Amino acid sequence: MFTFRIFANRTSSQHLNKALRQCSVLKGCNSQIRKIHTTRQCNRLASSKLQELQSEFNLQIKMEKDEEYPFDDFEDQVLTSPDFFEVKNMVTLHDLFDARVHFGHKSGCRNEYMTDYLFGSRLEVDIFDLDQTLPLLHDALNFMAHIAYRKGVILFLSRNLQNMHLIEQTAKQCGEYSHCRKWQENLFTNSVRHYRSEIRIPDLCVIFNTKDTTVEQHQVVSESAKLCIPTIGIVDSDCDPRLITFPIPGNDDTPATVQLYCRLFKQAILKGKAARAKAEKEKNDVKN
Repeated sequence: MFTFRIFANRTSSQHLNKALRQCSVLKGCNSQIRKIHTTRQCNRLASSKLQELQSEFNLQIKMEKDEEYPFDDFEDQVLTSPDFFEVKNMVTLHDLFDARVHFGHKSGCRNEYMTDYLFGSRLEVDIFDLDQTLPLLHDALNFMAHIAYRKGVILFLSRNLQNMHLIEQTAKQCGEYSHCRKWQENLFTNSVRHYRSEIRIPDLCVIFNTKDTTVEQHQVVSESAKLCIPTIGIVDSDCDPRLITFPIPGNDDTPATVQLYCRLFKQAILKGKAARAKAEKEKNDVKN
């Protein structure tokens, strides 16, 4: 984080305060001590704005790197690193193969939009291309860790009765939420009617089964898309991936596969929360 220290005479003080309030990037200015705190991304923009005001109000401006705010530097580091939480080390191609992620449904049930994710078919059963599934899974885990790091609400969803208990237990262990029962219509889009008050909707929906029945898509997919809620979805060969933000092509109903997904999702969430707790602890230690 950076601090701009501004020195102005009394005659220009009133006009300076008005000019600072009009600059959106400088809204964090404290008019009493004349300090402006900016992150690394806003540093250049704030510097250019202050230079425009410097000659007009006869200011003396000094920029210092503020060592008292390592928490914001840590947030900058999280955003600039492509794999800050090291999710790529959590799962390999061999792990996906052992968990039978590559098995799809019968070729006759194939969705036309899933063709690009398939390696081929064997005995009329679709086979996923795990070389495509692995990087998509890494992207989903990385996004999930970032949501957990920023204290977002994550909702696990499934309609598979066989794996319902495992998914609910995983969400509970992560300190998150799950919904494995029948989905009421417009539960997101008309939440005030259902809950009688305004509620906070999830920041991320993790859908283990994007189909509610054999032929119908889960309603949460369309409702999340309408409200711009990001989704992570396990899309089997008979699913439609178009409305899923982070589709993960693979088997969505085998117990061994679901156990792998639950383990990975749990690790990603706990990694994000642990990094957040560490950063907040460092910030409190510096203040104290």
